[in-house]
Amino acid sequence: MATIEVKVPDIGDFKDVPVVTVLVKAGDTISKEDPIVELESDKATMEVPAPEGGTVKEVKIKEGDKVSEGSVVLMLETAGGAGAAAAPAAAPAAAPAAAPAAAGGTVEVKVPDIGDFKDVPVVTVLVKAGDTIAKDDPIVELESDKATMEVPAPQAGKVKDVKVKEGDKVSEGSVILTLETAGGAPAAAPAPESAAPVSAASAGASSDRKPTADDAARAAAGGQPHASPSVRKFARELGVDLSSVTGSGRKGRILREDITGSFKKTAAPAAAAAPAASGGMGIPPIPVVDFSKFGAIENVEMARIKKISGPALHRSWLNVPHVTNNDEADITELDKYRKELDTKAKEDGYRVTMLTFLIKACVSALKEHWEVNSSIHPDGDKLIKKSFYNIGFAADTPNGLVVPVVKNADSKGIIELSKDIGTLSSKARKGELKGPDMQGATFTISSLGGIGGTSFTPIVNAPEVAILGVSRSKMAPVWNGSEFVPRNMLPLSLSYDHRAIDGALAARFLVKLGTLLKDPRNLLL
Repeated sequence: MATIEVKVPDIGDFKDVPVVTVLVKAGDTISKEDPIVELESDKATMEVPAPEGGTVKEVKIKEGDKVSEGSVVLMLETAGGAGAAAAPAAAPAAAPAAAPAAAGGTVEVKVPDIGDFKDVPVVTVLVKAGDTIAKDDPIVELESDKATMEVPAPQAGKVKDVKVKEGDKVSEGSVILTLETAGGAPAAAPAPESAAPVSAASAGASSDRKPTADDAARAAAGGQPHASPSVRKFARELGVDLSSVTGSGRKGRILREDITGSFKKTAAPAAAAAPAASGGMGIPPIPVVDFSKFGAIENVEMARIKKISGPALHRSWLNVPHVTNNDEADITELDKYRKELDTKAKEDGYRVTMLTFLIKACVSALKEHWEVNSSIHPDGDKLIKKSFYNIGFAADTPNGLVVPVVKNADSKGIIELSKDIGTLSSKARKGELKGPDMQGATFTISSLGGIGGTSFTPIVNAPEVAILGVSRSKMAPVWNGSEFVPRNMLPLSLSYDHRAIDGALAARFLVKLGTLLKDPRNLLL
């Protein structure tokens, strides 16, 4: 027997990454590639796999600790003796010597076995030409009507050429990219093994899979359920205990649909058997009703956007103590100026809408009241102060509501903002928005001005702490000190997270916004 240190491997350009979950404890018997800890940066959730099998002798970290590449995770007692323990350490030294023997080469990375699926859309391309990637790094994300799946790199290398783009449809065997490897084509042999989680995830297999010997061995050894970071996060969001879920993937890997199936099995009987009983977090569940008893019905599939945004909105509504403050802004002079600019803009192929001025005014108000542009720190007792201003705006499309983001709005003038809004809105209507187009917002505007209404309560798009709702403007009599005069009044509704913003601050923010919108010259200050 020999004891080796298991350290955090190369995790890219990340330092002091928080440990979210420690998946093993002293005395556990683990296999090679079993996840041992889960880390979560501001950009990604990642698992650290065991470099080899053995018995955990001592765990050196705990949840909440921060680690970087090279940090010792645990002490592992291996069965291979001193010679076996020395082998992993010697491997890196042997690699350079072996490199000259391998001529190096370019290999095609193809879509592996993804089950009975064809023409699966590419949702996100995660790499680009010139990127250096490690084995098992995700390279593209596919989404069928049943599952979202990542395709991992079968080996390490440098991306020479990406053969697919977002929106393309692929099947098993489709070429994703060409990869320059240090060891040439023969090194591609392990690809089927490393692709196993993907083919299992995409197969959409039934969650009624019977427990296998692998499951029993893992349970007997005290090992953790086999699931990817994204699946673990999904389970945490639904409150599903992974240890109670039987994985339908290869070697017992737990898939997203296994989590969904487990959640439905536990939630539905509770709702049917005891409609008045308390559900999760003390919330009474909605009774299950058979509407077909009262008339003809039809089950209409939700648009993909609604399927994705629905749980996020629900999560935000349950976690954020929402308060909404309503006010009005006099935009009489501003709207006249906007129409003058819009007339000229049409000749150049773009439009100047009220949203342009709202974004401009919001940035100025956010600079004065930085808390409205902040986020609550994960530890709950600090605010994250942001020195950048990325403004999201809700865009109504045939497939549902999406939120494109205008980046660095504070550095752009009326013309550039208008063109950005026009470009993003066009991409939204055509379904051409990419992931980065909808990420990084610090504040969001939801405008129903083109439709109607006098006020509403928009849901805060957490981790943002506020969102501005805008309704249709109307002419109204306003007292100017001596008489009532007709003014164009714009209803504003600010929903905010009461943990970060109190009522007085929300009111001051809206007053500042109203002042900025009342006179276009204020936006130049």
